[in-house]
Amino acid sequence: MYITKKNGIVVLYDTEKIINSILKANGDTNEEEISRATASYIADETFDRLTKEKDIITTQDIRECVYDILCKKNLPKTARLYMDFHK
Repeated sequence: MYITKKNGIVVLYDTEKIINSILKANGDTNEEEISRATASYIADETFDRLTKEKDIITTQDIRECVYDILCKKNLPKTARLYMDFHK
């Protein structure tokens, strides 16, 4: 699956980048630590949701989806930091 970045460049969806961003955001909070397996689940869930909803995925779509999943997992600080990393 390809995604369109803010600058218009189209790149391959990279699960590893999303996992690392989630773990980095979580590590900068005092919330419960997210395991790599949980971060991987969130990245996979993001991919599944977005590919069902849209033909063209943007980095903004990914940010919003990850934010939504983190909030539903009761990790609001991690969610906010994740969004801040990708402004």
